[in-house]
Amino acid sequence: MNIDLTVTKKQKLFLDATESEVLFGGAAGGGKSYGQMVDAFVFALKYPGSKQLILRRTFAELDKSLIRTGLALYPRDIFSFNSSSHTGKFKNGSCIDFGYCATENDVYQYQSAEYDCIRFDELTHFTEAQYVYLISRVRGANSYPKQIKSSTNPGGVGHGWVKARFVDPSPPKTRFIGDDGMERIFIPSLLDDNSFLMKGDPRYKERLLALPDRERRALLYGDWNIFDGQYFTEFNVNEHVCAPFEIPRSWRKYRAIDYGLDRLVCLWIAVAPDGKAYVYREYCESNLPIGDSAKAITERTPACEEIYATLAPPDLFSRSQETGKTKAAIFAEHGVTFTKTSNDRETGWLAIKELLIDRGGGTGLKIFSFCTELIKCLPALTVDKLRPSDCSTEPHEITHAPDALRGFAIFYARPREEEKAVVRTRWSRDMWEDYYAADEKDKKYLKLKYGEPL
Repeated sequence: MNIDLTVTKKQKLFLDATESEVLFGGAAGGGKSYGQMVDAFVFALKYPGSKQLILRRTFAELDKSLIRTGLALYPRDIFSFNSSSHTGKFKNGSCIDFGYCATENDVYQYQSAEYDCIRFDELTHFTEAQYVYLISRVRGANSYPKQIKSSTNPGGVGHGWVKARFVDPSPPKTRFIGDDGMERIFIPSLLDDNSFLMKGDPRYKERLLALPDRERRALLYGDWNIFDGQYFTEFNVNEHVCAPFEIPRSWRKYRAIDYGLDRLVCLWIAVAPDGKAYVYREYCESNLPIGDSAKAITERTPACEEIYATLAPPDLFSRSQETGKTKAAIFAEHGVTFTKTSNDRETGWLAIKELLIDRGGGTGLKIFSFCTELIKCLPALTVDKLRPSDCSTEPHEITHAPDALRGFAIFYARPREEEKAVVRTRWSRDMWEDYYAADEKDKKYLKLKYGEPL
C-alpha cells in the first residue's frame, strides 16, 4: 500500500528524532498535532504489534483534536477506532490508546500498562508529577524503540518545568543528556515553518499579530520566557541578551553581590556612556564560606579592571551575635569592600523593569549570553500572591541572581544619599491589629504601606 504523507521540514525532524524524550513545539500553527499523528502512524506501521498512548489533559480536547485528526488521516482499510475504549487498531496488530489525565490521580489508570511510545499533546497542560509517573509506563520486552514524544505551546500549568527540562539546558535541535541520563532534544516550530497552513489560511498570521503583546509573543513567536504570573513580562531574550564583546576600560564598572551559604552570586556590570547597563560576567556557587567567596570574586576580577563599587544588601551589614562582626567586615578582611544598597524590594524590582523597557534607542539592560543563571532566573520570577508589586521568594533557588541585579538597579536609579524621607502617620486601631497579627516580613510591608507609626 502506498500512502502519500506530506510533512514540513520541522515535522520531519520530529519524525526522525530518536532521543528518549522529544519536545516539538513553540508557536501556534506550527503543525505540532498533525506531526504527532503522522509520527504515530509511521511508528505503528513500522513496528507491528506496537503499543502507543496519546494524551491530552481532558477528553474534550482529545476528541476535538487528535481523534478527529487520526480518523481523517488514517486509511479505514488498515485502521479502525473503537469509540467506547478510545482505542485505534491497525491490521498489523499495532494499537494506539487515546487517553486523558484530567486530575493528578488519573495517571494511575495506566498503572499496569506497557507502551513503546507515549505522546503528550500540549505537554505544558500537564504537571511534572504526571509526566514523570507516566515515563515509567514506557517499557516492554520487544526490541522496538522506547520514547516519550511531546508537542506543546508555551504557557500553562507546566510551563516552568517543561522549559527547564527541554528548552533551557541546550540550544534548539541539539541532543543533550539530562541529569538523569536520559537523551533529550527540543525541536522548535513556528507558524512560518508550516507552509501548508500559511498557504491555506494566509490571514491566520494577521490574527495572531492582533493579539495583546503577551499572547502574541507566546503564540506567534513561541517565546518561552513569558507565562501566567510572570513578574518581568518585559524580558525578551532577543532584546536583552547579547553576544559578548570587550568592555572598554573607560566604562564605569560595578560588582553586585547576593550572598548566603546556600548561594553566592556576583554580577559584573558595566555602564556605557549612553547610560545602558551591561551584565558582562557572573559567578554563582553554593556552600562557599565568606573567605572562599571573596577569593573567588577577586580571582575573577582582572587586576586591570577598575571596579567603581561592589554593591551588597543591608543584611550583610548586620552584626553577628556570635562574633560581633558583620559579614561585610569579614569580606573586607579578605579584600572585598562593599557599598551598601537599599533593600526596598518593590522599588528595586521597578528599577529593573525600567532598565528592561525600550523607551527609544534600545533597552537599558543587556546581558552577555554566557551569564546563563541570570538569563534563566530573571524571567522565571513570579508575582507574589499577597503583594502583587513584589516578586515571590519561592522557589528560593531562582531568586539569588535577580536579587543581586536588584541591588545594582536600585543603586543606579537612586543613589543612597537620595533615599526618600521616612513617612509617619497616625495608625488606626485596625492598622495596629493587622500589625500585631503579622510576621516580621509582613510587619515591614505594613510599615511601607501605612507609613511609620507616630
